[in-house]
Amino acid sequence: MHAANATPPSERHGITADTASPRHGTPESSGPGRLAVAVSGGTDSLMSLVQLARSGQPVIALHAFFLPPDQGRLAVAEALAGICRRLGVPFFVEDLSQVFDREIITPFALAYASGLTPNPCARCNRRMKFGALFEAARRHGADRLATGHYAGLKRDTQGRAALVRGLDDTRDQSYFLSLVPIEVLGQACFPLAGQRKTDVRQRLAQLGFAPPLPCESRDICFVSDNDYKQFLLERGVALPGEGPILLENGHEIGRHQGLWRHTIGQRRGLRIPYREPLYVVAKDVARNTLVVGPQEALAVSGCRVTAGNTLVSAREWPRELVIQTCYRMRPRPVRTAWQGDTLAVRFFEPLPRPAPGQLAVLYDLDGRVLAGGLIGDSSFSRNSPVRASR
Repeated sequence: MHAANATPPSERHGITADTASPRHGTPESSGPGRLAVAVSGGTDSLMSLVQLARSGQPVIALHAFFLPPDQGRLAVAEALAGICRRLGVPFFVEDLSQVFDREIITPFALAYASGLTPNPCARCNRRMKFGALFEAARRHGADRLATGHYAGLKRDTQGRAALVRGLDDTRDQSYFLSLVPIEVLGQACFPLAGQRKTDVRQRLAQLGFAPPLPCESRDICFVSDNDYKQFLLERGVALPGEGPILLENGHEIGRHQGLWRHTIGQRRGLRIPYREPLYVVAKDVARNTLVVGPQEALAVSGCRVTAGNTLVSAREWPRELVIQTCYRMRPRPVRTAWQGDTLAVRFFEPLPRPAPGQLAVLYDLDGRVLAGGLIGDSSFSRNSPVRASR
């Protein structure tokens, strides 16, 4: 990162900074001031940049190294610089790799070591894209930030912003944006809100632009080959060792090699001979114990959500609510009740047990995000009744 009068990282890395003169909501105009477009090198962010630049809005392009810049990452930045020259858009590069290590990678490793199953993408949106990267954009004179997320913003009659689902249900990313404070999201712009991924890819090609990163991965960007276990071993974090594997009745049937190697709902890799398939039901960190059981033991009637981010005041929540406790889950109806700073959630029908540390997002029936938070406990009995809490 650098101050306005310092040498830009783009120059330090040898990259020339260019200084050329519905339900899904809307991308919204940039309004007064300058709009920064976060460009990773992928299709979505590049389409957002091209779309905004061709609309005549005053924009700048901002690329960040979240991992230490190597030859491949520098080549992506060089390619983006060339595209920005073609568009006549100022281009800046920020090296945020140390911030990313501190804010994303370290907490990810510590979460696994403490028995949780973290969601680094949601944390990255809050701490990095709409945190450190947005701060860098402001230093370059921008007061709003556009990204290639498939999500939308709507404003009510009082001008208050609301995060809503994007048009493309197969790519909607409102789930991963739910931890970003609504005050920050109010300064965001999502040009792809009303577009579909397949159309974006085709249109970008028709406009004559090729993304420097044509192949997109949904894996964790800092974990090679999506092998988080090897990553944790190489990271050097203190990881708990072996312990007992118990059935729900307390009977020991094996030994595990570390709770961090397992997640709730896991079946493969347990290597326990038994009369029926077994699944990870719970991780007792205090006793370093892995609890397993048959598939029906995974069903629970609710969970508790902590570290919450309320995007719509709870006083304004409608009576009918739905929740997602994982990205690919179909939204399910729930009732909720606040218990101090914790949100107790009751499912209308038993659902697979969500993993502590994962993200729970509450929506209304129109796809508006009401709140997001981390699952802290999912041990409600599958036979517990659902009582009205509103």
